[in-house]
Amino acid sequence: MPNATDADAEDAVRRAGILARNAVDSLPSGALAEKLRIASAEGRPLRVKLGIDPTAPDIHLGHAVVLRKLREFQDDGHRVVLIVGDYTARVGDPSGRSSLRPMLSEEEIEANAQTFQDQASRILDPDPERLEVRRNSEWLDMPMAELLGLLRTTTAAQLLERDDFAKRFSAKEPISMLELLYPLLQAYDSVAVRADVELGGTDQKFNLLLGRDVQRAYKQPAQAILTMPLLVGTDGHRKMSKSLGNQIGITDPPEEMYGKTMAIPDAAMDEYYRLLLPAGSDDGPADAEGVPAGMSPRDAKRALARALVTSLYSPADAEAAERHFDRLFVDHKAPEEIEDAIFHSDGGMVHLPGVIAEEFGMSRSQARRLIDEGGVTLGDSQLTAGEHDVPVARADGQVLKVGKRRFRRLRGR
Repeated sequence: MPNATDADAEDAVRRAGILARNAVDSLPSGALAEKLRIASAEGRPLRVKLGIDPTAPDIHLGHAVVLRKLREFQDDGHRVVLIVGDYTARVGDPSGRSSLRPMLSEEEIEANAQTFQDQASRILDPDPERLEVRRNSEWLDMPMAELLGLLRTTTAAQLLERDDFAKRFSAKEPISMLELLYPLLQAYDSVAVRADVELGGTDQKFNLLLGRDVQRAYKQPAQAILTMPLLVGTDGHRKMSKSLGNQIGITDPPEEMYGKTMAIPDAAMDEYYRLLLPAGSDDGPADAEGVPAGMSPRDAKRALARALVTSLYSPADAEAAERHFDRLFVDHKAPEEIEDAIFHSDGGMVHLPGVIAEEFGMSRSQARRLIDEGGVTLGDSQLTAGEHDVPVARADGQVLKVGKRRFRRLRGR
């Protein structure tokens, strides 16, 4: 009959298998199970780290993949350490880049950091026993002697093994000292918070492994690492990114989130189910290995859209978003409720690119391009190329439709 130690080891292996589900890498082999076994024997939760640089104000479903995995660790009884990289954001993560990232101001970094923290709490359990939020300016604004000590832990040759550095070095393209320093700073975060486990996307694998090396240099046990897949965007082939315009934001309005989900290519549906609807969750199917057998692509998208809106808003919001979608795209009617847009006329004319830019957060040049490409309708008529200014009498009281899902009723002042 197995003794308690054997039973504990078997339980740790079982739990590690569940927690590593859908991960691309769980390294080193067996490390997560061993971390679980040791933590259980010591009667403490694991400290599970995620570092995010606040280089943009909003997060999308691509971020939600790793945030949901963190929530699984929380639900297993562990403590997530969310590190907001307000200091490393000043350097700029070179992952996947062929040039130095532009610098952000301290005000931009601070605003983005607060927004990210607020949005992440929509997925993570905010209980202080389960979530610790830190900013790496707490420890990275270090004296020169400490920085030199950190630099001694790693060689230039190690850093140049990183794929994006290696390619740029071979091509004789410049690599700034700031970029070379970035992986070391991120690795030191693991030392500062004594991380047991670190999560990240597959593009962060080098940084996560370097964190193990630096922890050992500081006489700490090396963390286990999990890398998660990079979610494909709504275009179906490039990773989700706000800069590519293929994202679904976790704070998008429910009807926008539902509509964007319905636009996902059929070929991407298995990936969305597998990564965003984890097995055993209230909003996911029982197996969550992909689209349930026998479900049509249309029904699968509807189920996914309802589940996503429900998880980030509520069942009532999901039902309302589905009604909104059906009214627009099945019944081909305008929404039941449309916000007013107040316009000012100039010589009896309304400059529509200005109205569109103000109402929908885009530039006037983008608005003009949408009109010229036939993407804007006023009342029952599609605007033609160059039709940027219309008489007040034609605009007042009419519904302005921009793209497929954005509407305003124009009102003159």
